[in-house]
Amino acid sequence: MKDFASSLWQRLRGGFASAEETAGPAPGASSRGDAHNLHAAQSLRALLDDPEIPAAIRSGLAADFARLEAMLGKLERGELHIAVFGRVSVGKSALANALLGEDAFAVGVLHGTTREATQRSWREVAGSGVHLIDTPGIDELDGEAREKLAFEVAGVSDLVVFVVDGDMTQRERDALQLLARTERPLLLALNKADRYGDDERKRLLERLREHAAGCVRADDVVAISAQPAPVKRLRVDADGIEHVELAGQMPDLDSLRDRLTAVVAREGKTLAALNASLFAGRLSDQVGARIAEARRELAAKVIHQYCIAKSLAVALNPIPVADLLAAGALDAALVMHLGRVYGLPLTKSEAGSLIAVISVQLAALMGAIWGVHLVASALKGLSAGLSTVVTAGAQGALAWYATELVGRAAERYLVAGKSWGEKGPKRVVTEIVESLDRDSILREARAEILKRLRSRPT
Repeated sequence: MKDFASSLWQRLRGGFASAEETAGPAPGASSRGDAHNLHAAQSLRALLDDPEIPAAIRSGLAADFARLEAMLGKLERGELHIAVFGRVSVGKSALANALLGEDAFAVGVLHGTTREATQRSWREVAGSGVHLIDTPGIDELDGEAREKLAFEVAGVSDLVVFVVDGDMTQRERDALQLLARTERPLLLALNKADRYGDDERKRLLERLREHAAGCVRADDVVAISAQPAPVKRLRVDADGIEHVELAGQMPDLDSLRDRLTAVVAREGKTLAALNASLFAGRLSDQVGARIAEARRELAAKVIHQYCIAKSLAVALNPIPVADLLAAGALDAALVMHLGRVYGLPLTKSEAGSLIAVISVQLAALMGAIWGVHLVASALKGLSAGLSTVVTAGAQGALAWYATELVGRAAERYLVAGKSWGEKGPKRVVTEIVESLDRDSILREARAEILKRLRSRPT
């Protein structure tokens, strides 16, 4: 999925084709677009139907999977979505209405008339049904949720028309940079251009191109007037009396309309495939992260359970040194259990080899601890009463700590796909030893072991 989206983006990352190049559909553009569309649709369906995704993770990402389903439907219907985006009152709704040729979107004098994203079908271009989406302004005074919605809508649209009505504010520049990082193709439209003289408009367009450098191609920065201000006209009536009247003007959108039509004709299906693939790639990453987190949480519980089991086995075994043999069997069971958690089952032989590698590194790092471990084991058999309990608690605590180290090292090995990676086992084990708070683990272990030992029936 990511490789496919990356290959499409490489074709488009320099911006859309120039005005000359988009004079007509490129030879084979339709067939390439159809192929991209089909490939993206197959990838989305594979992710939607993936049986390896746990039900709990699907539930937690239900809204995203629903959006993915909607995007698949859009691909199958051959639709292309264009979002109109920008600050409050720059004329987004007026622009969408002017493109549509009807008052489909609310336009008002109140600050932030558009309260939610709304969508209307625009036209058919080269086999793609183009839809316009009007979004709430990004600077609503009380519209944090609406601003979030605006970014979400733009994020799942195939193309964004970013509308400004003058030199860009810092907030607009930040928003443009954010949208560009989502690899969303962008056009920048200077609306209300009728307010400026020719020279001032030219300078302003150059300024906007400077702000948008790296985000929007220079050819894709255009001047428009979606709702030009009325002009004063002098009318002389039949009696020769002069009257000053305000006459409305037709919208001036030719530069933007032509650019959109050319881009859609040449790249529309590829843009839709790119956007769907990018979204599916992000969702796939989320799924992977959720699965990894769930595995980490389960692995932590498994390691904790084996820490308790091993520490008690060592503490309760009355035969000196023999408890270490039982501990070795539990280590092997732990490693095999972790292998199942991470979907990488280990045989007994593999588990034994892994434990041997980890133990060698631990022995080199912590030989003194294992010496204390053996001494405590011998003392336990010779003691009686409370001293036995205390000694057993110390012995069990060391076993607990050792199990924590073995489990964490085995987990790192499994997460890397049964590999120690470039660092090798010595460095990995050293990092784990350094990362764990030995004293707190030993305190927790002693407290848990003594509680269980003292609660045993005599």
